[in-house]
Amino acid sequence: MQIIYNVTVNIADEAHNEWLIWIKEHIPQVLGTGKFSNATMTRVLVEEDMGGQTYSIQYRSYSREALEAYYKEDQDRLQADGIKRFADKMLAFRTELEVVDDYNVDFK
Repeated sequence: MQIIYNVTVNIADEAHNEWLIWIKEHIPQVLGTGKFSNATMTRVLVEEDMGGQTYSIQYRSYSREALEAYYKEDQDRLQADGIKRFADKMLAFRTELEVVDDYNVDFK
């Protein structure tokens, strides 16, 4: 069973540029734990009433066990810098998604 660890972040407009630089350094650090096969970062196209910019970062874990190991061994350490830098400018929530099936189109 493959699990997607999804982090949805709303970042205030005044911190957006700094956060974007930071998150593009942070994602490789999370992947460097060896618990995820890849990550996809997307911008949410719906405007939020609270303002700011919203992003979703989806990390594909190798397994439930790998994700649990990330929580125990890496999560607090890796989140600390972002919380310290952007605590009052960022709202984040995390969800776990189970991959039921993957579909791809091959246009050869």
